[in-house]
Amino acid sequence: MSGSCEVVVVGGGQAGLAAGYYLRRAGLDHVILDAQSQPGGAWRHGWDSLRLFSPALYSPLPGWGMPGQDGEDFPSAGHVVDYLRAYEQRYDLAVRRPVRVREVRPTGAHLQVQTNAGVWSARYVISATGTWQCPYLPDVPGREEFTGRQLHTVDYASPAEFRGQRVVIVGGGNSGAQILADVSQVAEFTWVTRRPPRFMPDDVDGRVLFDVAARKASGAGGGVSELGDIVMVPSVRDARERGVLHARPMIARLSAHGVCWADGSEQPCDAVIWCTGFRPDLAHLAPLLPGWRHGTAPTDGTRSTEEPRLYLLGYGDWTGSASATLVGAGRTAKATVADISARLAG
Repeated sequence: MSGSCEVVVVGGGQAGLAAGYYLRRAGLDHVILDAQSQPGGAWRHGWDSLRLFSPALYSPLPGWGMPGQDGEDFPSAGHVVDYLRAYEQRYDLAVRRPVRVREVRPTGAHLQVQTNAGVWSARYVISATGTWQCPYLPDVPGREEFTGRQLHTVDYASPAEFRGQRVVIVGGGNSGAQILADVSQVAEFTWVTRRPPRFMPDDVDGRVLFDVAARKASGAGGGVSELGDIVMVPSVRDARERGVLHARPMIARLSAHGVCWADGSEQPCDAVIWCTGFRPDLAHLAPLLPGWRHGTAPTDGTRSTEEPRLYLLGYGDWTGSASATLVGAGRTAKATVADISARLAG
């Protein structure tokens, strides 16, 4: 496969589909290249109990809202996957899969998108690959020495595999709290965080978070971080009722059979779950972004300041307020496609 078009979108998750919706509305010739074998993006790989932070009503992609899920205030990952699949079909989006983009290179007036299935040439490229493929592990001494099991959020599926074990969960964000809520029901657990966990009020969900982030972007208030780090979804509220939401300070190192703190105390464990976040999946853009080193890339809105024919969509607040959420991806995609349309018309 190969071809030439005005816009190539790299990634067919929520941000890529939002871009496709607006590109189709704008009448721009485009293709969406997705490395996944099926629709759903990163939501296909979440753990069994993973939930959205917002009710379905407040988690729409552009054009068509997410239907509610029977019996659930906060939709499951599987429900989100079904929604993304139906969304793709509803708008007949131009997704080709599985196509893995190896790199994007400048070639005169165009960008060349090299894949395992051929080469595409485009006037503009929208990168929407997200972060799930790039889990971050902190450089904690002794990680190579530890003889137990180590896994990241991306590897976690359900608490059943830890039944009766001693488990250390590292990380004070939403994934750490939700996985703690799971594992604490079946295992002996310890939760460690770099700073004391900050829980948001019970009535704060993704809708409130986006509104706060939008006001911050307009200079009209403080940011989401002022509210806390952890959304109190039902499983986390249940963990609070069970009295298990207590964290110890961050470990200093791992030993062969456990974890150690700065005061020299040691605790044996069978497994460590690193809920320590992600980095943007931008390796395919290395020829365009020579200064990129596994972090963010400089942008003006979503447009790269190093390569003006490249847009970065859905990676976090540095590519638009709340752009890594469903509703935020739609709003930043709209501005991105409007900018591309104006430049093509010019």
